[in-house]
Amino acid sequence: MKILGLDSSGLVAGVAVVENDVLLAEYTTDYKKTHSQTLLPMLDELRNMIELDMETLDAIAVASGPGSFTGLRIGSATAKGLGFALKKPLVEVPTLEGLAWNMWGTSRLVCPLMDARRNQVYTAVYEFVAEGEGCRLQSVVPQRPMDIAELIEELNGLNREVVFLGDGVPVYLDRIREQTAVPYSLAPSGSNRQRAACIAALGAVYFAQGRTVSAADHKPEYLRKSQAEQESL
Repeated sequence: MKILGLDSSGLVAGVAVVENDVLLAEYTTDYKKTHSQTLLPMLDELRNMIELDMETLDAIAVASGPGSFTGLRIGSATAKGLGFALKKPLVEVPTLEGLAWNMWGTSRLVCPLMDARRNQVYTAVYEFVAEGEGCRLQSVVPQRPMDIAELIEELNGLNREVVFLGDGVPVYLDRIREQTAVPYSLAPSGSNRQRAACIAALGAVYFAQGRTVSAADHKPEYLRKSQAEQESL
């Protein structure tokens, strides 16, 4: 099984290829350029580096949201274009699940945070449940936009140790430190941002479960209206 993973849902842009249980290649950037400038060149570089025949892909996994409206559109358009051209199915991997996959196997609760501005985050809470030779990702608090204070109050009520990760952590770190009453930790660099490798790896799990969509049917999951749409109401 060979899965291409794409993630441009936040500040990070990344592409990766996973074959069976091996990460063949990953290209990640977190820099000032827009994802429209980086995603396809990164994919082309990765393809050349590992001599990837795109026809050998089984599916294209894409971070499906929530996240940046522009970033999600770029990732979605890229995935759809590849899906149409290659006649391959798409696997929609929720961005927050992909982020949580960085912490695979931990016994702590995992709380990914993506900055949604105005004291809000896109967030969810997950746990890993042992299953066979591995783990299954299970939702404890479903994904939604939340006020950071409301989220911390909910985490305090769960009364379990938690690990935070995502680009929302540095934005709300003072609030986390002041208000979190349960033991917590912060994921280190290398595992505290979106990774296309996690999108590809989790995409492989979902592909094996038959959770695919056609390129025509794929749509990003924004979770809320854009700023322009809200201001037009």
